[in-house]
Amino acid sequence: MTAAIVHGGGITAAAAAYGGRPQDWLDLSTGINPCPPDLPDIDARAWHRLPDRHLVDTAREAARDYYRTGAVLPLPVPGTQSVIQLLPRLVPAGSRVAILSPTYGEYARAFTMAGLTVDAITELDAVRPEHGLVVVVNPNNPTGQLHAVEALERLRLKLAASGGLLVVDEAFADGARQGASIAADGAKAGLIVFRSFGKFFGMAGVRLGFVVASQDRLALFEQWLGPWAVSGPALAIAAALMRSDIKAISDRITSRKAALISVLEAAGLAVAGGASLFALVDDPRAAVIHDHLCRHHILVRTFDYAPAWLRFGLAPDTEADARLRTALAGLLR
Repeated sequence: MTAAIVHGGGITAAAAAYGGRPQDWLDLSTGINPCPPDLPDIDARAWHRLPDRHLVDTAREAARDYYRTGAVLPLPVPGTQSVIQLLPRLVPAGSRVAILSPTYGEYARAFTMAGLTVDAITELDAVRPEHGLVVVVNPNNPTGQLHAVEALERLRLKLAASGGLLVVDEAFADGARQGASIAADGAKAGLIVFRSFGKFFGMAGVRLGFVVASQDRLALFEQWLGPWAVSGPALAIAAALMRSDIKAISDRITSRKAALISVLEAAGLAVAGGASLFALVDDPRAAVIHDHLCRHHILVRTFDYAPAWLRFGLAPDTEADARLRTALAGLLR
């Protein structure tokens, strides 16, 4: 069996190893907005009843307008992780999978566990005719590399011509430059796009994502997930927040990212990449820095395949900035 991927957010395990109560740790190991908006009012029936069709439809309409997907109503799913597990079913028989790498590890794990051959590629031009499905995370996690829509569109056309599929994971696209979504204006042949609700809105616990694809593929995902896949409260929250004014959320994320970069640069750490919700540091002392921060009950993300990398998520406020700054200064001393 393929080994499980170690993700960010493991505060319980970190506290067990380094001490302290989990709730007292500063978790910078995830790429999630640490300043979520207030929860909207939710009709009590959303908690009391199974999620009826009108809740699903309302959320899909809100997602359509929010993601600007034209005539396509994005399909709500219980976190994009749930549909990553289904992707092996879509790989054309006898073909290989290409994943633009390094990136989110669950893609390679899902395909490998399904017995498929996976090629880690480092550039879009490395896609070969035998690749029946290609995965691109855009912006990438953890490097933040952002591919132009035009380049992805050329790849989509190339794959679609031979019956292949391009999967674009836009989990961190909410904070990318305007117009960076290949899903804008509707479905395209040979394209599947994943979007995350919980990262930008800071509500990862509701476990909600959306899929943009052709109607036949959306119907397949819906069939495979089964009835009532997404909870009524999650649908209600998404519909309300996606219809709200998100400028304050965006501005807060921009401010928090600037504060993080300031702290890292003051500590002499080299910021090698990142997206709106995280920064990637490249430093040969990464293991020492990680251990030192854990001893101060601050958790950041390490990478087994890149031992010099650390990913820092956003801190929630200036007090947390100061806590990180003090801990890093102690290391430098």
